[in-house]
Amino acid sequence: MSYMPDGWTLPALDDLNRPFFTTGKLMLQHCVDCDRVQHPPEDICIWCQGDHLDYVEARGTGDVYSYVVPHHPPNEKLTTRVPYNIILVRLDDYPHVRILGNQIDAEFDEVTIGTPVRVTFEEIADQNGGATILLPQWVKA
Repeated sequence: MSYMPDGWTLPALDDLNRPFFTTGKLMLQHCVDCDRVQHPPEDICIWCQGDHLDYVEARGTGDVYSYVVPHHPPNEKLTTRVPYNIILVRLDDYPHVRILGNQIDAEFDEVTIGTPVRVTFEEIADQNGGATILLPQWVKA
């Protein structure tokens, strides 16, 4: 079963986020000018305002930095999913980077700050014929 509900709105792909959502690797935007990594991707570097940007692959490991457990569905499509977890992951190789996702191998009351996690990808086919999204999700490392 998919963690995301059927019919959930998928991210709109563009040149900035395509590497993150379609490669099956945890790709982060990298500034060639100052050699820093940022997420989410932007048109310019948030550190030096440079515009020479490429992408680097992160190891895909980290720990739960914070989390929230919604008990009331903010959207009717989530009615059958509540309560569920949303975690904020601090990456091991880029500790200033935080990435949101779900810890898909834990019930809502099993998530704890500091738990080591690793990325996995949930494949979600675009029902409108667009690109398949490989959504980064998290499991215990």
